Amino acid sequence: MKLLNIGFGNTVSIERIIAVINAGSSPSRKLKELAKEAGKLIDVTEGRRTRSMLVMDSNHLILSSVQPDTIGQRMAVLDAEYHLAEYQQLQKQEKKDES
Repeated sequence: MKLLNIGFGNTVSIERIIAVINAGSSPSRKLKELAKEAGKLIDVTEGRRTRSMLVMDSNHLILSSVQPDTIGQRMAVLDAEYHLAEYQQLQKQEKKDES
């Protein structure tokens, strides 16, 4: 299980993340309101401005003060071996196609 830092020492399992969205849009504010009513809202901003929201496979919504782009970059680094394997597979396929 790989854990992703989402700010202030808080981590989540990257396998459980469905989406990382920007907190500035009107639909995301509505999503936040619905999650709060359902008791599925987790705020890890420590009083700072909410910059991103993580939608989890358990229908929880996690509020983070880390930018969505930064979270995406952190996820890419943690998933580097997956990307490397995918790249190597593409290279093998290209060599096969050339033959």
